[in-house]
Amino acid sequence: MARTRCCAHNTTICDGTLVGDPVWQPTGGQVDGALQFDGVDDCVVTSFILDPAEGPFSVFAWIRGGAPGQTIVSQERGVSWLMADTTDGTLRTDLRTPETIGRDPKPAGPPLICSTVVTDGNWHRIGFVWDGSHRHLYVDGVQVARDDAPLSSLESSDGGLYLGSSSVLAPGTFFSGLIDDVRIYNRAVRP
Repeated sequence: MARTRCCAHNTTICDGTLVGDPVWQPTGGQVDGALQFDGVDDCVVTSFILDPAEGPFSVFAWIRGGAPGQTIVSQERGVSWLMADTTDGTLRTDLRTPETIGRDPKPAGPPLICSTVVTDGNWHRIGFVWDGSHRHLYVDGVQVARDDAPLSSLESSDGGLYLGSSSVLAPGTFFSGLIDDVRIYNRAVRP
């Protein structure tokens, strides 16, 4: 079992199941050790942590490595919470407003993408914060993207989390590098 810090449930540690063969690097992380992912089939699967539609929350992680299109945190039956954009490796979230149907249908809102590359081989502390009206992306303690206008809500999902892969475990989305100290909070946290 891998262990990830999950503060969504009153600062408890949530267990996760290793899939593939991520390698524990006891001295390779920013906070104690880190998991090394091979970019082929390695990830960590957790049980349900939280529903993005339920209110403010935050997710932060230390990463090193990765490539464009690879995912750091996603939700089963949901979307990628933190990933490297497919074009250039900049930080991105696909958490967005839900599609509406009926008399005045609207498609789901756009992803939030910053201009800061996080796949450059250096350690970066990345984060996503939903404060209930705006999405925020952080890299190394600096806000690098924010919604211009308030949003009504985020899409709902009730699946567990995947660390190191997209929500559908698709080839090309598995992370190749180190992931350390993943923290999830059920409130808006500023780094």
